[in-house]
Amino acid sequence: MNHRHQAARLVLDSLEESCSTGDLARRAFHSRTQFHSLFRALVEETPAAMRRRLLLERAAWTLTNTARPVTEIALDANYGSLEAFTRAFRKAYSTSPSLYRRIGTNRFWLPSPNGVHFLSPGMNQKEGATNMDLFDRFAGNDSWHTNRLLCRAADLSDEQLDRPLNAVVEILPWREKTNTLRQLLENIVFTKEVWTAALTGGTLDMNGPPPERRTPRAMRERLEQTDAALDRIMREVGARGGWDDTFVDALCEPPETFSYGGVFAHIMTFNAHRRIMALDAFRELGVHIEGFGCPMEYEMSLTSDAKGSA
Repeated sequence: MNHRHQAARLVLDSLEESCSTGDLARRAFHSRTQFHSLFRALVEETPAAMRRRLLLERAAWTLTNTARPVTEIALDANYGSLEAFTRAFRKAYSTSPSLYRRIGTNRFWLPSPNGVHFLSPGMNQKEGATNMDLFDRFAGNDSWHTNRLLCRAADLSDEQLDRPLNAVVEILPWREKTNTLRQLLENIVFTKEVWTAALTGGTLDMNGPPPERRTPRAMRERLEQTDAALDRIMREVGARGGWDDTFVDALCEPPETFSYGGVFAHIMTFNAHRRIMALDAFRELGVHIEGFGCPMEYEMSLTSDAKGSA
């Protein structure tokens, strides 16, 4: 197996015990600093963050598939108190452990930058398999490819990001600024923020964030935040079979009614268009990025461990 899978397997195999990053580093025969840097480069997540996420995923599965007390589940997830576990669980799943148990959803995976998740007993997922439905493929691909674009954008100067583009053709029926690469990338992130606010009944400055929140690094942070919220909403909708259910978008003037499924398809469709425009802008700047953001490329990125196994 390749180094990426070995690193991930080290964390997966540690869930049954109390284990620190230092403990994992010793098992990998590295110093703590070396292990942390190497793991993050290979797996795109720190070992501590990955372990916390996997433990929460295991706790979520346990809540809906067993009758074990919540306090016991909290201790197994390495939380010293029920209060600490409840705070972390609510932040991750937007609901309390007790309500999550009553809802009985079978969706327990949290957003992941690497496709590694807790596998429940009986799943028998073969090494490298993606085990995704259509929602996972479209939502995961959009986030994965956008993150790739923003990572490459971080290597560019402000002059390159704000350089007027020569061949941008905007065909969308609403007005978007598409004159620079920065504007194209901002449109991808901001559209998710707008719809997340609409779905949650939140408020949002429709003029967009201030300039300091439009750097590639800041856009990646904003993408991570809005993706986590949007993912929780849409997974809950999918779990209850509510794609045709409707909600009122109070951000529209006047307010309008949309279906959850229509909104999800809308975001994926037009963000794919924006990402292709951004790819063309990168190439105009002399920056070549492999691929086109196709969901099949995303699948291949998740199954690369299996293909690279010795």
